[in-house]
Amino acid sequence: MTVNDDSFTNWKTREEIAESMIPIIGKLHRERDVTVLLHSRSLVNKSVVSILKTHRFARQIAGEELSVTETLPFLQALTRLDLGPSQIDIGMLAATYRSDDRGLSVEDFTAGAVAGATGANKMERREGRDVVLYGFGRIGRLVARLLIEKAGSGNGLRLRAIVVRGGGAAEDLVKRASLLRRDSIHGPFQGTITVDEANSKIIANGNEIKVIYSDDPTSVDYTAYGIKDAILIDNTGKWRDREGLSKHLRPGIDKVVLTAPGKGDVPNIVHGVNHDTVKPDEQILSCASCTTNAIVPPLKAMADEYGVVRGHVETVHSFTNDQNLLDNYHNSDRRGRSAPLNMVITETGAASAVAKALPDLKAKITGSSIRVPVPDVSIAILNLQLTRETTREEVLDYLRNVSLTSPLKRQIDFISAPDAVSSDFIGSRHASIVDAGATKVEGDNAILYLWYDNEFGYSCQVVRVVQYVSGVEYPTYPVPAV
Repeated sequence: MTVNDDSFTNWKTREEIAESMIPIIGKLHRERDVTVLLHSRSLVNKSVVSILKTHRFARQIAGEELSVTETLPFLQALTRLDLGPSQIDIGMLAATYRSDDRGLSVEDFTAGAVAGATGANKMERREGRDVVLYGFGRIGRLVARLLIEKAGSGNGLRLRAIVVRGGGAAEDLVKRASLLRRDSIHGPFQGTITVDEANSKIIANGNEIKVIYSDDPTSVDYTAYGIKDAILIDNTGKWRDREGLSKHLRPGIDKVVLTAPGKGDVPNIVHGVNHDTVKPDEQILSCASCTTNAIVPPLKAMADEYGVVRGHVETVHSFTNDQNLLDNYHNSDRRGRSAPLNMVITETGAASAVAKALPDLKAKITGSSIRVPVPDVSIAILNLQLTRETTREEVLDYLRNVSLTSPLKRQIDFISAPDAVSSDFIGSRHASIVDAGATKVEGDNAILYLWYDNEFGYSCQVVRVVQYVSGVEYPTYPVPAV
């Protein structure tokens, strides 16, 4: 047998193992509300090749490939436990087991590592929480995809309705369903979509979603559609202060979440950083901007370890619907010039929003932005003066570990590929991805290059905030190191 034959045989063996993992992962998710992760990446509803690629990706951040032969025993051990709703990272289980010197079996080690989700400690499965999307543009449709994907056992968030303007145009509902079904950047919807025009509903993977037509948020009574205690996600950005967003607090709506920076006393929340500061009785909050979500987690990580004296962020941002395709009048400076043909200098509120998300950070952070002719994925260049000197190797080792084992591991990803470019990060579920190859450190100065999918990655952060405030965000095991 040749070396090539050996490699192919090894691949087929791993394919077979990955295939055996799929029904186990699916059953845990449907029957017990357990989401199986691998280094923060969900394995639910993933293909054989996707599971193998996710294992291989660990090589870039942990230094060596993680094999399905290593993680399968932990997955099998989970099936023998009395598990409650939770998220369990089998990549973390395998990694911590390697360094454990107690001589425990995989079964005993796993039982101890996830003890908080078993037996008398486990959470009860909660009743699903209704969600309403107000606006159905780029972010609205991606949030809809995520909510439908995460419907799982039906005990989490339930997308009940979408509110849009108009409704008089021919085949309006069909066109909106088609935009949900197909996306030029993010690809096709994973599942089936049908339209019930008689009842004004879109049915996606069995989820019946009422489409409500309204030009005025104060005119809708959501209880008339069987919606109660819902969280409304405003994707329009039309109202950003408490007075304007309070218009959404109608019968059937309990909380309002804005997918844009909030003004005045509206809390700006970045999941992973300050989501636990949301007061239980807070009815209106903001998920800040995509750029704020990209820079605040790594900024917090750097401040915690090195201290930050001052910083500047320059964002090279993909163009958005707010710009013009061709030169035309625009209320903002420069944004009227053709987006696909120009680099456009513009403002960003991300730097000023840092103070809301990180009030303990006393460093002055400034910022500016350049819009460039790509439709998605941006990069933030974060230039920091630290309180102590360090080295590039130390910073990269630290950020690599943060992306793997810290409470920020769902927000911060890490890549060391030498030829990574923006399109490689379309569909990333992290708030930002540290580019190791571009990182520069000299003395007390560190420059981080942070990629982020300003559409999908941000939408994931929005859903995480909604899960948290709704009470359906389940704990993750093993518990990340602080």
